[in-house]
Amino acid sequence: MIMAHEPDATPYNSQPMELARTSEPVSGRELRILIVEDSTMDYDFLAETLRRQKLAVHTHRVDNAAEMARALAEQPWDAVISDHHLPGFSSSGALETLRESGLDLPFLIVSGTIGEDIAVEAMHRGADDYLVKGRLARLGAALEHAIAACEARRERTRAMLDLERSERQLQSLSAHLLTNREAERAELARELHDDVGGTLAAVRFDLAWIERRADAEIAERARQAMASLTEAMQAAQRLMRELRPPVLDAGLIAALEWLVDRFRSRSGLQVRFATNVQSLELDEQRAMVVYRSLQEALTNILKHAQAQSVRVDVVVTDGQLSLEVSDDGTGLTEADRQKEGSFGLRGLTERARRVGGWLEITGSERGCTVLLTLPIREDNA
Repeated sequence: MIMAHEPDATPYNSQPMELARTSEPVSGRELRILIVEDSTMDYDFLAETLRRQKLAVHTHRVDNAAEMARALAEQPWDAVISDHHLPGFSSSGALETLRESGLDLPFLIVSGTIGEDIAVEAMHRGADDYLVKGRLARLGAALEHAIAACEARRERTRAMLDLERSERQLQSLSAHLLTNREAERAELARELHDDVGGTLAAVRFDLAWIERRADAEIAERARQAMASLTEAMQAAQRLMRELRPPVLDAGLIAALEWLVDRFRSRSGLQVRFATNVQSLELDEQRAMVVYRSLQEALTNILKHAQAQSVRVDVVVTDGQLSLEVSDDGTGLTEADRQKEGSFGLRGLTERARRVGGWLEITGSERGCTVLLTLPIREDNA
């Protein structure tokens, strides 16, 4: 039980606030302590106690919110020590004033009128420690401990801010790389179509001309070359579809249905496709995000899920598009998502974030669900 401290009979001193200096610091530097106290005698006793406990400090006394706010704004401090109950002010008010200042400083309560319940509540609100005025043997140790804890807290905050900044930079870089990669894919697809495709078509024309005019042996070689050329043209078309799917020109919904049909025929799985819209206009960047997300999700199902059936749902409502791909396969664990070299799903997350959307992946023993949600227009992001 905390013992009550007799109220200080010394009348309130309205003179300018005192500055007390003590002996040389043990830590190699002097500590600046702001003391919230209405009694000059108790203030002097605190300063003397710190001196006797081998701490070098500059102390400054305030006794109301305005003075405390001004002192916090005008000078740097290492800690705040506050009485609990002052005329028109309290440790709760002092703690709130400190919080409003935006400073992260150790806050100690030294009072003779505070009970244990109130002290615990104050520590829940942010106070670092409390002491009874008649029992100050550990004041110096408590102050040093609170300062060290506060510095550790600041260091953690700085580290978190640095980490968040690094994550934002990595996300920005990832989005930049993804954007550039899609642009390069589209450019390469155009070059394949215009240059390679045009050249192959010209060769095909020449081979057809040779076949019609040559003798039987040469005509046969021309037909063989034509067959090889047809395979090369089909390979080039496959590359163009992968780089920049021309089916997107028919609309996103049609492109997704085409992708599902290809997957169904290639995998032999039961695939259900459902949507509440027949057509949808999206800018190319958003359409590509949806298309690539479905493509990657279906590829993962084919490679890893060992599923029997797949369901693909596209829902547009309230200015947002949701693409949900679910299967009844082996599921996806957190270890699967975090393993090295697993960039497919991470890439989908960055694609979604790039257009103001997000990606959710849930897995269980009964299968896995990939849910992509994004705004259908930039102004809805």
